[in-house]
Amino acid sequence: MTAPEDMTLAEASAAIRRKRLSPVDYLDALRARFDALEPRLHTTVRPLWDEARAEAQKATRRIARSGPRSAIDGLPVGLKDIIDLAGHPTTCHSRHLLDNTKQADAAVVARLRAAGAVFPAKLATHEFAIGGPAFDLPFPPARNPWNTAHHPGGSSSGSGSSVGAGMLPAALGTDTGGSVRHPASHCGIVGMKPTYGLVSRRGVFPLAFTLDHVGPMTRDVASNAMLLNAMAGHDPADPGSAAVRAENYARALKKGLKGLTIGFVCHFHETDQPATAEVAAALDAAARLMARQGAKVKTVTLPPLGDFAGVNRAILLSEAAAIHGRWLREAPEGYANLTRKRLAPGLFVRAEDYVNAQRRRRELVAAVEAALAECDLLLTASSMDPACRIDDPEAVEITYPRQARTPFNVTGHPALTLMCGLSQAEGLPLALQLVGRGFAEATIYRAAAAYEAAAPWKDRRPAL
Repeated sequence: MTAPEDMTLAEASAAIRRKRLSPVDYLDALRARFDALEPRLHTTVRPLWDEARAEAQKATRRIARSGPRSAIDGLPVGLKDIIDLAGHPTTCHSRHLLDNTKQADAAVVARLRAAGAVFPAKLATHEFAIGGPAFDLPFPPARNPWNTAHHPGGSSSGSGSSVGAGMLPAALGTDTGGSVRHPASHCGIVGMKPTYGLVSRRGVFPLAFTLDHVGPMTRDVASNAMLLNAMAGHDPADPGSAAVRAENYARALKKGLKGLTIGFVCHFHETDQPATAEVAAALDAAARLMARQGAKVKTVTLPPLGDFAGVNRAILLSEAAAIHGRWLREAPEGYANLTRKRLAPGLFVRAEDYVNAQRRRRELVAAVEAALAECDLLLTASSMDPACRIDDPEAVEITYPRQARTPFNVTGHPALTLMCGLSQAEGLPLALQLVGRGFAEATIYRAAAAYEAAAPWKDRRPAL
């Protein structure tokens, strides 16, 4: 049997169900890895391993008595520290909220808790999910497990790093312009931004009300689908929640690619934001592999990346200013310098710019819908570059907008990133993105699982 600390969420679930592993033994093995690696990676704002172990002990007794209550019963899930966990602060990695202790779980945490999940850590984030790898905050920035001198991506940086390093099998992140998929891409894991409204955001500190998503981050596709099964569902108390029935998102994992039509959006990485040669080659190789596995792959054109980025920026800054305006005016010194620089322009966005961005947004949604009417999925780049050094602010600033994730925050379509290569110079992960129709997460997982099984990347891990 695979060593417990090397098991994915899905593997641990199967071992617990077959009584070959207990939740306590699994958690203890992961904690040993955490204790060894955390001093180098800085993934965690608040470790909660003792509390999680007490819950794992309860789960172990419950499972022995009556079997697991769900596929994730007794299994650990890390929480980005903008997601509320009852009895603990939600700091948002900021000195503004160091004492922001919450009395109730976020809705998504309550769902996971009801399924039996345990929560060993509140994880590092970019400040308020927008700043960057800042060094002037109460907590250090998380590091990339493939090379600790490099950026893990953000803003769900601690989630990506902890899962990529194998300290946790799963974590929750949030995604407003790519912040689940960015660290998933840079840390060599699977990150899903579900359809807008599929997962409740109640109890999650907002960045932009009409762009925010909560998504699962795991080491493999099957685990990601398993976690989404436990997270998804309508929440009448969240105004943005979609009134749709949750389903089994893992139902098509073994169906393969045959019969699917995949639209390859090449211009995103060829002309709109030209990717490095390695990224472009990795995407081309992934498209060829999918075709060999039975998919029909054809070139598709969408509006240029710049259109999506401009709309996202106008909406995000305006909505973030509605949240942060008072602090920006009265206590700007409470923010890291980088966070303040990113938020402040929102105070100067005109109402007409926001309205026009929302109008253009409808046109962009229609363009993506038209492409997906002819294809089951879209294949695009994620990042145009491998992770840059974390101590090079100029490189961070340059590479952040060089990505193709933001379009699908604008449109709300589900999008998943997974590893499709390694850079030769530094051995850093490269990633692709799969995008589906609204609420078609199962189809994305189907294609991602088929690619994962056929490609040579699924067993590659950082040499920590």
